[in-house]
Amino acid sequence: MEKIRTGIVNVTGYAGMELARLLSTHPGVEITSVTGRSAAGQQLGSFLPHLAGLNLEISAELDRVELAFLALPHRESAAEAERLLAQGTRVIDISADFRLKQAELYPKWYDFEHPCPERLAEAVYGLPELYREQIKTARLIANPGCYPTAAILALAPALEAGIVGSPVIIDAKSGISGAGRNPSIKNHYCEAGDNVTAYALDGHRHLPEIIQELDLLSPREKISVTFVPHLVPTSRGILATCYARLKQEPDPREIQQLYSDFYREEPFIRITASPPHTKHTTGANYCLIHPVVDSRTNQLIVISVIDNLVKGAAGQAIQNMNLMLGFEETTGLGMPALYP
Repeated sequence: MEKIRTGIVNVTGYAGMELARLLSTHPGVEITSVTGRSAAGQQLGSFLPHLAGLNLEISAELDRVELAFLALPHRESAAEAERLLAQGTRVIDISADFRLKQAELYPKWYDFEHPCPERLAEAVYGLPELYREQIKTARLIANPGCYPTAAILALAPALEAGIVGSPVIIDAKSGISGAGRNPSIKNHYCEAGDNVTAYALDGHRHLPEIIQELDLLSPREKISVTFVPHLVPTSRGILATCYARLKQEPDPREIQQLYSDFYREEPFIRITASPPHTKHTTGANYCLIHPVVDSRTNQLIVISVIDNLVKGAAGQAIQNMNLMLGFEETTGLGMPALYP
């Protein structure tokens, strides 16, 4: 079988290089072009030695491919996506440029006017557990953010069943790779090591994305969301602890059954019997979810864990690609976590 030609725009960032690593063993596709402006003209293996086996040169522009992954920073992806779509290339965008359905939200949350707002309606939000059928026929996928992936998957069963209401509180911790590869004070070793800090208390950019999707899951009641992200001194991983008010006092066994039933057919969701650790997902495309009931306060508490670079970025993008191209959804993504 002839392999599908794929390309990665900005392979030199953490999400781009993780895409290259995971795609390198995919049986149905071949990476034929990769870009990275700062490293254009260099061999991929010279710039990123762990990817030497791909034998590719980093280019300034993407060659013609059938499907392209955009691993650019926000505000840079939209124009590139428009160019690729115009030439018939299918696009999976890992940035935030197509996640929000309302163009007027981009100046407030991402500091730019969207250059192609008409594409927002076309873009499919790439969370397979909720939008699988739409993803299969899409030309443009908005790959979800890492924090939203963990939070939405944690809360979706309870919100769709209507058993919880406002307020919803999402307390989430992320490894430093979530801040990207460009150096800054906050991800400098001396600042981030042996330290935990909350940030974006006035509103993280992922908040409108979370609200958008939680509201769709709860059409009869608008959900009030408080989201507080934290940076922790690890390379990878997100752990989200989500709290929601229960509308009535349920049997905790019913909550477990609700979550088990909701995700029964999902290949990358596991409902765990004990609180999961970030290490339990390192390098793997799984989301581990642990729902419990605090009977004293009548609160639902849901722990959700993912690898921010895999299920939170590159792995989920490949999961979307598999659906778009008609491959088995788990192709190239069946590896267990790296532990310890």
